[in-house]
Amino acid sequence: MRRLRRAVRRRRAADTLLAAATASLLALTASGCVTVHGERELIPAATQTEAQQALKDFTDAFNRADKAYDPALDAERVTGALGEINQAGLRSRQVTNPGGNPDHKPLELTDPTFVIPRKAGWPRWFVADTDSNRDTDQGAGDNRWVLVFLKGSAAEPWEVAYLSILTPDEVPAFRTEAGYAVPVAPDTKDLAVAPEDLGERYAAFLKDGQAGPFAAGPHTTEWRAERKKAANRPGLVTQYVDQPESTGDFAPLGLATEDGGALVFFATRYYERQTAAPGYRPKVGPDVKALMTGEIKSTVTKRWVSSQSVLVKPAGTTADAVVVVGRLQGVTAAEGS
Repeated sequence: MRRLRRAVRRRRAADTLLAAATASLLALTASGCVTVHGERELIPAATQTEAQQALKDFTDAFNRADKAYDPALDAERVTGALGEINQAGLRSRQVTNPGGNPDHKPLELTDPTFVIPRKAGWPRWFVADTDSNRDTDQGAGDNRWVLVFLKGSAAEPWEVAYLSILTPDEVPAFRTEAGYAVPVAPDTKDLAVAPEDLGERYAAFLKDGQAGPFAAGPHTTEWRAERKKAANRPGLVTQYVDQPESTGDFAPLGLATEDGGALVFFATRYYERQTAAPGYRPKVGPDVKALMTGEIKSTVTKRWVSSQSVLVKPAGTTADAVVVVGRLQGVTAAEGS
C-alpha cells in the first residue's frame, strides 16, 4: 500500500512539475531567454537547515512508532533496507505487545554532522553522523549513528534508507569539493570494488568463502563460521541463500574519503531455511512467529534483510580491499511448512 501511495504521489508530482515546466518553457521562449537544465547541474542534495529538519522529522516519527509499536507512524520516514527491517520489527512487536512498548525510551540524536554531496537530478541523498543516547559516550561503548537520508523527488519526504552504528574511529574523513562531499558512481573504476558489485561479491563470499576482497572480521569470516556451526547442529539442518539487493531505494550509495577510497552502504537479502529431523519441529521465538505464514511441520524459512557499511580502498588494492565496519539485519518474514 505504501509503495502504491508513493507511486500515486510521484505520478501527481510529475504531472504538476511537467505542467509547470511547460508553462515556464513557453514564457521563456516568448521572451527569448535561455533555460539551464537542472537535471544536468550539480546541486547540493540539501541545505544544512533542510538536513536538520529531516533528522528531527525522522527522530520524532521513530519515537512515535516505537512507543506505540505502530509501523504506520514512521512508514513515511523510512525506506529501503532500514525501512523493511524497521517495519517488520514493529509489525512483530505490535502482535507480541499490542499495548505498545512498556520500556519506551525516546531516541535522541544530537551533535549531528551533515555530509552533503552535490549531484544532478534525482534521487538525492545525504549522510547524518550523529550521537545517540543509546551509548555510553566513552570507552568501548561509544558509537555514532550514521543515517543515510534519501529523497526520490521534490514531492517526497526525506526517508532513511540505511542506518549504521559505528565507533567514532570507523567514521572516515570525507573528501570534499567546493565544500561538499563527493559521491562515488555505482560503476566507478576508482575503487577496488565498484559499489554496484558489492552485493553480489558479498553474497558470493558468504556462500563459498573463497579468498576475495573482504577483510577478515565479525561480518565476514566470523559470520561464515557462525553459519557453519549452526548448519551442523544434531537433528537440525540449516541452509542459507544470499542475494544482492541493489535496485530502487536499495541501491548502493557511497562517498569518497580523503584516503582515495570510499564509505559505501549496500544491502543484501538472505534466506535461512531450517529443517528438523523426522519427529521434530524447528523452534521459533515469538517475534518471528508473529511474522509467520503457514504452519511449521518440519521446516521454517526466515527471510532477512541485511544492510552493510564498508570502507572500500582505492583501485589496485588486492588484499583486504573491503572492510565491513557495520551490519544491521532483521527478519522481515517467515514461512512454516
